[in-house]
Amino acid sequence: MTPCAAPAGSPCRTGRGKVAVQYHTARFRLVPALAKALNVPTPALRKPGAAWIELPRPADTEPAGHARIGYARASTVRQSLDTQLDALKAAGVTRVFAEKISTRATVRPELDKAVTLARELRAAGVAVTLVVHEHKRLGRGLDLAALAEQLRAAGIGLEFLTGELQGSHDPSGVVFTVLAALSGMEREYIRDRTLEGHESARARGKAIGGAAVTDENMLSMALHLRGQDLSLRDIAARLVITSGAKKGPSPLGRDRHAYAARPRSADRELTGPARQRMENG
Repeated sequence: MTPCAAPAGSPCRTGRGKVAVQYHTARFRLVPALAKALNVPTPALRKPGAAWIELPRPADTEPAGHARIGYARASTVRQSLDTQLDALKAAGVTRVFAEKISTRATVRPELDKAVTLARELRAAGVAVTLVVHEHKRLGRGLDLAALAEQLRAAGIGLEFLTGELQGSHDPSGVVFTVLAALSGMEREYIRDRTLEGHESARARGKAIGGAAVTDENMLSMALHLRGQDLSLRDIAARLVITSGAKKGPSPLGRDRHAYAARPRSADRELTGPARQRMENG
């Protein structure tokens, strides 16, 4: 819908400060009798084409309805949005913008679309609330507080269905700002504690991550089998772990048989030092 920033009581205006020759879609679509119209001309009384001036606003104007716009986000393409979408649907939200993108992304297209629509409806006199499953879907800390400030400036409400900030919020409220900042601090605290734990483990000689299952003997055997023109799949099926907690089974583990059933076209080349040594024979 075409946006319109003209306040209630005044005709629509163009980007050049003139009275628009027809009403913007976002405004006349709110009138039931005009909802299906393609365009609505501005009455001659409003002097279309003349310099636009703001007219007195109606006293004690009530919002022309209430719209709830939903937003759902997952950080990766492998994560499902079903839980968020189901929660938004159960909350009665019918217009939802969803995307799979990291919180750290500077541009989130679907969020931008949701906020743009909310601003257009708000400019048309409709009370608007942005509904999100959990505050983490919008952001954390200062990023969340900055976004909330943008919503506040546009007169858009904010509602979270679950989590630490569950409920409806005034984005300009002190309580919301403090809680939003604390949510960011919590994330940084967890990250710092994790890194400290890793450093402490390394200092004590402990390895971080899964235990290695390959050794020089296994690599030599792999090179020998490769020299016999065996496929990587067949080589992997014949190798055996010779030491450690996983001693005995093939490196393929429980997936050995499923892996062996894969077509030869699915074989993957070795990477890193092992690949270089195999290529050099």
